[in-house]
Amino acid sequence: MADSTLWWLLAGAAVAVELLTGTFYLLMLGIGMAAGAIAAHAGGSTPVQLVIAAFVGGGAVAAWHTVRRRHFAATPGTSTNIDFDAGEAVHVDAWTPDNTSIVRYRGTVWTAVPAGGVPQGTGAHRVRRVDGSRLIVEKI
Repeated sequence: MADSTLWWLLAGAAVAVELLTGTFYLLMLGIGMAAGAIAAHAGGSTPVQLVIAAFVGGGAVAAWHTVRRRHFAATPGTSTNIDFDAGEAVHVDAWTPDNTSIVRYRGTVWTAVPAGGVPQGTGAHRVRRVDGSRLIVEKI
């Protein structure tokens, strides 16, 4: 098997795993492997291919890390957790002795917790925020 074929297979595998995991860094490493394949097509020796793949892939990872840190960094005083569920309505049928309730929301079952720690009764509630797998709710 030609060196370039091996590089292309590795690049394709990295992209496929990136698509499954959502890890953008694997895409950057895939770019490095594609650079190794191009070096193989150009007739570079195996050590040259490895150095080019490592340099391009590592450089792409470092560049993406820098861009991500600068561009997507949170400004002071703001939250990076945008809660799209805040303000949505749920119906609480009953509270358990441990101040939780089971509610249906977005087609599944959630555990609801009262915002103040003490339930304010049953009926319509508004989602204040999501804390992990729990809805923090307040009486409407």
